Amino acid sequence: MSVKVKSSSGSRWLGEKSRAFLSATVLLTALACTSEESLTEPSVAAGVTAEMRVAKTYTALDLDTPFGSGEATAINPAGVVVGNVGDAFIWEKGVLLTDELATVGFFRAFDINPAGQVVGAGFLPGADGFHALLWEKGVVTDLGTLGGVLSEATAINPKGQVVGWSFTSDWSTHAFLWEKGVMRDLGTLGGATSSALGINPKGQVVGYSTTATGLTHAFLWENGVMQDLGTLGGGFSLAEDINASGQVVGLSYIAGGGATTHAFIWEKGVMTDLGTPGGEFVNSGANAINAAGQVVGTVASEGFAVFRPVIWDKGVITELATLSGGGFGQALDINPAGQVVGMSTGQFSLQVPTLWTRK
Repeated sequence: MSVKVKSSSGSRWLGEKSRAFLSATVLLTALACTSEESLTEPSVAAGVTAEMRVAKTYTALDLDTPFGSGEATAINPAGVVVGNVGDAFIWEKGVLLTDELATVGFFRAFDINPAGQVVGAGFLPGADGFHALLWEKGVVTDLGTLGGVLSEATAINPKGQVVGWSFTSDWSTHAFLWEKGVMRDLGTLGGATSSALGINPKGQVVGYSTTATGLTHAFLWENGVMQDLGTLGGGFSLAEDINASGQVVGLSYIAGGGATTHAFIWEKGVMTDLGTPGGEFVNSGANAINAAGQVVGTVASEGFAVFRPVIWDKGVITELATLSGGGFGQALDINPAGQVVGMSTGQFSLQVPTLWTRK
């Protein structure tokens, strides 16, 4: 295969946490926040804890990756999957392609849009660190940085607009929006850092940022304005994804819960706690939402000793069975057809890329 590499004008870099590391360990990321200050938002609605049941309408498929543990990070409307198992991969109709991305510099793939454009991060010849990359039909574009040395692309919408994070010239990490060769700094909520994790077809961007008081909050960026989405009463939140209707999902500390996290959905100024299934599962986090409002994510026990993939559909939390029927798992993305990807425990107790499909 002939590979072309091109670099966008003003080539720069990115840095901070990204969907690759955030989505794969989304609940653990929240624990990294040391602030436990309670910040009760008047728009927060109380969630409902419900007993979790295992979905019998979904089948789990091992994507048969040859390199051991990894995860499937995204799936587009056509059912094409991208992910990471040592190297980045593309999976389509039962065929696993590991050379398409790895041979052109990709080492992490985070998202894929309906056109098959893939974004992530990798090393290109002459670069002094990893950069945000865009792959399309064998052509790789270096998206550059915001003046620093590292960058990562975390999401792409149907228009080809790309978001992620980048180091700036002063070694801060800022969220960016890349479009038609230009990388735009989206700023912060008044603090030093920010990162963009999702973008919808309208160009609305979500992620997280530090505030002027040093807390980390979920944000929604639109038309040059970054809005603080608040929390579920605790001192930390982040937004992972946004659908075409403007519904935002993510996770937040809860009031009085210390480092206990709950998944949320935010819509029209109201942040609603999606709750947990109860029992040993006291933590939850939402990773993605589709056009129908179906949400996927993870629930976890105290200390994150056990974590399982789940789907929230019409207010009901349902566990997605792992390949082994036990062990661990996380649901990281869902497409319009309701197909879900992530990782789960398979053979030899390895946590492998997994596709869940309705029967």
